[in-house]
Amino acid sequence: MASAMPVTVSDVNETLSDMSPMAERCTEIGAPAQFAKLWFATLLRDGFALTASGDNGSFAAVRAAALRGLLQGLEVNRPREAAVEHVMNGMTGLRLHPDVPEGIEAPAAAGFRLITLSNGSARVAGKLFSEAGIRAKFESLLSAEHAPVWKPARTAYDYAAAVAGVDPSGMLLEAVHPWDIHGVARAGLCTAWLNRTGPGHPGYFEAPEFTVTALTELPHNPGGNLTWSTLTPASRRSSRVRSPPLHSPPSGCRPSGSRLDPSPNTTIKEQ
Repeated sequence: MASAMPVTVSDVNETLSDMSPMAERCTEIGAPAQFAKLWFATLLRDGFALTASGDNGSFAAVRAAALRGLLQGLEVNRPREAAVEHVMNGMTGLRLHPDVPEGIEAPAAAGFRLITLSNGSARVAGKLFSEAGIRAKFESLLSAEHAPVWKPARTAYDYAAAVAGVDPSGMLLEAVHPWDIHGVARAGLCTAWLNRTGPGHPGYFEAPEFTVTALTELPHNPGGNLTWSTLTPASRRSSRVRSPPLHSPPSGCRPSGSRLDPSPNTTIKEQ
């Protein structure tokens, strides 16, 4: 294992990045503001379908194809490909939620190892963090595109644990999406749900260990004395059962150097 220090894993889209400006991008092409949410939901639907069948699609490719499909038959104020380009370009201009810089500083100052795990591009995340001046706080920026499948499949979280060199139980994932919280809980990680919108957590998903409305509310100890036991209640650890991996190959069939088995001599800083 690389370190006994706890690892905080952050989702990126909507958790750290504020995607609300995408609604304005949609209205600028003549689509309704709620079109942005429909687009993102369609993107996830198709990505999850690929994951369920054991495939790993390019986030950017699925995103663009979903947008083109939804624009079919919708009256917009410019040619369809120009509309696609205009909306897609908005993703590169997103900013962080206001609580993120301080919310990242606290665990970094306390000695936590910080990484991200997104279904989207690590390069887009890197640009976002660099512009906000927090890129150096993160040890690694990981994308599920380099894992066997997307989140919320267990193997995506196992990939992050393998890169970090820790057992999944030594990691805490923070995310706004209940499906992400459920997937990571089933993978054996600890969970912090960032409820930015108000509605309760769906009862059909496994409940998070922590529910906060801002990253700054998480109980990281800025004094440097890591209270990992407060982040991982023993009752939850003992009762949690890891789900079986999705489409896991038979024992002995995983090739050396696969995405779940990075070389111990390789440090992955951004993928």
